[in-house]
Amino acid sequence: MNVKLLGTDSELEDVSRVLLQIRQTYSKEELIAQIKEQQKSGYQIAYVEIDHKVVTVIGFIIGNKLTWGRHIYIDDFVTDEKQRSSGSGKFLMDWLKSYAREQGCSQIHLDCKVHRFIAHRFYLREHFNIASHHFSVTDIGS
Repeated sequence: MNVKLLGTDSELEDVSRVLLQIRQTYSKEELIAQIKEQQKSGYQIAYVEIDHKVVTVIGFIIGNKLTWGRHIYIDDFVTDEKQRSSGSGKFLMDWLKSYAREQGCSQIHLDCKVHRFIAHRFYLREHFNIASHHFSVTDIGS
């Protein structure tokens, strides 16, 4: 296994196949356009390949906040449904923790939907804490 940081449109095509498994409201074209837009603000994608096939993808941004200091926020983290429990998720998370330290980050954060119990178990095994409840207003126009 190896980890790569996304660098080309060809790679984006490959990672989009896996990202669409959790971002099902997007078409492939919409997803790629949204990723390119977010990259303008620092969004990055790293991925794991096994036998030249993308199996796990993580999308994140490096930020700086009063509450967390310099940190990484994970927007997307998914392993291809056919490759789950292959160890690639842990491999990529270990890489991200190392990358965070290299970038001067002291924390990693993410939100996870309440019903994703398998993901919760993974994050708890990876020493993430349930630190808060996330509140949102999703329709400001109302």
